[in-house]
Amino acid sequence: MPAEVLTYFLKNSDRRIRLMFQVVLQCAPFLKGLKVSCGITMNADLYEGLGELFSGMDISYYKLSETDGRCLVLFYRPSELKAYLCRRDICALIREYGYQDMETEEMLERLAERVRACAELGLGFPHEIGAFFGYPAEDVRGFIENGGREYVMTGYWKVYSDPAGARMVFKEFDRAKNCAVNEFLTGKSIREIAL
Repeated sequence: MPAEVLTYFLKNSDRRIRLMFQVVLQCAPFLKGLKVSCGITMNADLYEGLGELFSGMDISYYKLSETDGRCLVLFYRPSELKAYLCRRDICALIREYGYQDMETEEMLERLAERVRACAELGLGFPHEIGAFFGYPAEDVRGFIENGGREYVMTGYWKVYSDPAGARMVFKEFDRAKNCAVNEFLTGKSIREIAL
């Protein structure tokens, strides 16, 4: 995608268009049903526009943090995220960080608390956040155990196991991004783009 297109939409004076384009660009694999969730950092003043953008859709969002006019937002489909967090490998991973016997909303509250605590200590993000973004459990564990180093490849996340499988997933994500952005550029709404 040409840099001029990105610049035009990300700096567009129309806040709604800017918000829609950012969501389409950064959440395409999620919108196309390839990911259980996604997270983006956005201007905090655009956050209020999300309600209108996703009205009537089976997509929820949760503000995990806000600092210096920017906020980190998690987008998800409630039933899919709940099922994903209940998978044996993911459940075992997040239990180690205190996410047990909780409903999804309670887990998101805890995650937001952990994000804020890590930020206050200058530690970046809590490592389990990768599980909430739908990354494979073995790659989240690999990231934690290796301190974000010694990965075998990187793309949409740092890969520690199954690089061939990850490469195929990354290609699917790239195709979803190209498809979603092209649909947006032809005038489709997020409702029409999302599966």
